[in-house]
Amino acid sequence: MWKIIIDNINIALKSIKTQKARAFITMLIIAFGIMALVGTLSVVNAINTNFSASLQSLGSNKFSFTRYENSLLQGRGYKKRSKINPKITYREAYDFKKRFHSPGATVTISYNAAHDMEVKSGDDKTDPKYLITGIDENYNKVNSLEIDTGKGFRQKDIENNAHFAIIGKDLIKDLFDNKDEKALQQEIIIKGYRFKIIGILQSKQSTFAGSENNKILIPINIARSIFNKNNGNYSIEIGVNDKKNYETSVSKAIALMRNIRKLKPAEDNNFGINRSDKLEEELNKVNKSLRYFALIIGLITILGSSIALMNIMLVSVTERTREIGVRKAVGANNSLVMLQFFIETLVITLIGGIVGIIFGLLIGFTVAKLMNNPFNMPWDAIGVAIFIIFVVAIISGLYPAYKASKLDPIQALRYE
Repeated sequence: MWKIIIDNINIALKSIKTQKARAFITMLIIAFGIMALVGTLSVVNAINTNFSASLQSLGSNKFSFTRYENSLLQGRGYKKRSKINPKITYREAYDFKKRFHSPGATVTISYNAAHDMEVKSGDDKTDPKYLITGIDENYNKVNSLEIDTGKGFRQKDIENNAHFAIIGKDLIKDLFDNKDEKALQQEIIIKGYRFKIIGILQSKQSTFAGSENNKILIPINIARSIFNKNNGNYSIEIGVNDKKNYETSVSKAIALMRNIRKLKPAEDNNFGINRSDKLEEELNKVNKSLRYFALIIGLITILGSSIALMNIMLVSVTERTREIGVRKAVGANNSLVMLQFFIETLVITLIGGIVGIIFGLLIGFTVAKLMNNPFNMPWDAIGVAIFIIFVVAIISGLYPAYKASKLDPIQALRYE
């Protein structure tokens, strides 16, 4: 049996060589369909990796108060609002931090003081691309930011309005030859003010929430003074170290925020509440939708490829009617003729499928690198692609093979 199969594979390869144009077009159709499937699933995997990294960067068991609620499923706040919430002022944020008490909870207040800022060191300067964030001593802990070299802010640094800075890895590349030790304790100039670098953040991949690598963290009161943000919009973030206390902390925090805002019991909240668990649910919904969309697109493409392949193989059967007659005349039975054409279809599909998988993986790899994500081999996508290759071969190859096997050898030999 194996000898027959190997002989038919050799016949199929010879047939492909003698009909290069048709074989190439057929393989191209299959390759395009598989590439679409593997490529879209690989891209979804890259996006999912980005989502996972985003959740880690946001911190587990965390919630925050901002002016508006940020929702992935509602355009992250960019749609027209029916209600205008007042900004969260520094007084309100500081009052909340001072008054909030809940087991295992840590509060940090911050705000984005400026973006697209130029940074100088000596005679060197950067492009205007850096985000300046005013923070307190708890910001790194609540946001799960790790110091790679140096140290973070102490409460004393915040209270004494120290001109210290914690920087991301992008600034190391731009001003300090990508060497942490060269940057530590050096001075940088932001808007004419000097800051000593006391810490360097660990490098993090970019996420939908932004990148930590282009951030420069400075004490919150210094930032308020330099950037005139006394009436700025502040963020309040609360990290809870024990999931059992999470809901209790959320309830207490909402009650306190309503009290600070002097809201009556019947009034709706005039601030946004962003919870890490709710965000995780939204991310999972988005991820599932993307996977379903990718599968539908891929399967539609594969269906079109299957129909095209079947038509090409039927044309091949018609054009090779005389060849089939000769084979039958020298003793080939219906099963052998059918096996020959089926294996030929399978070989063409496999070659096209392998090419499609390779190009699909290249698409996923390229997207992952553009997103600064590690590329994870999408074994699920490859498995689905291999399964579909065989399904396509069976669907597209059986009927033409069956039609070839049923040809009358006498009529076939007389075919012109």
